[in-house]
Amino acid sequence: MKLTKKSHACVRIEKDGQVLVLDPGGFSEEDAAVGADAVLITHEHPDHFDELRLRAGMEANPAAQIWTLRAVAEKISAAFPGRVHTVGHGDTFTAAGFDVQVHGELHAVIHPDIPRITNVGYLVDGGKVFHPGDALTVPDHPVETLMLPVMAPWNKISEVIDYVREVKPQRAYDIHDALLTDLARPIYDRQIGQLGGSEHLRLNPGDSAQV
Repeated sequence: MKLTKKSHACVRIEKDGQVLVLDPGGFSEEDAAVGADAVLITHEHPDHFDELRLRAGMEANPAAQIWTLRAVAEKISAAFPGRVHTVGHGDTFTAAGFDVQVHGELHAVIHPDIPRITNVGYLVDGGKVFHPGDALTVPDHPVETLMLPVMAPWNKISEVIDYVREVKPQRAYDIHDALLTDLARPIYDRQIGQLGGSEHLRLNPGDSAQV
């Protein structure tokens, strides 16, 4: 599979001529969902879910479908009738030729005074790729490539390192990095790489790798 990093938390995966896009949000490119045969959305926060970006993708490909949790599906089902599928923890489905398992239920804690919203992660093709959204969900399945949320209002680097240790992927690629400055990147690269126990990698937006 070809994995392409888009800005922030958005990822594009290609296999056998089919394209799967995860979390084309407001920090991602305006055409982040264009070319997608299927779109997966982890939760409702605007840096992961942006209706204008979704509309651009859905209009570019009238056969494209969306899979997401109920909180997002309720917002967009009327705009894309018959093309939005609601999923939750434990569900399995096939999207654009990719086998997908759903893991997780809640967004990570930002602050105890802020109510937690729902969040799901997606395990693609039997563990080839796992995108957790905004949570440190550990799927009950081996993971080859972990999309690692490295910097967010809800995490700190010690939690990120421990998450890599717990998931034990073959490799971890940074996502959720739009707020991480260039000054901080070498620090994160060094500490996660040295302490996480897995190969730690980073792609610039637009760059690709085979996974």
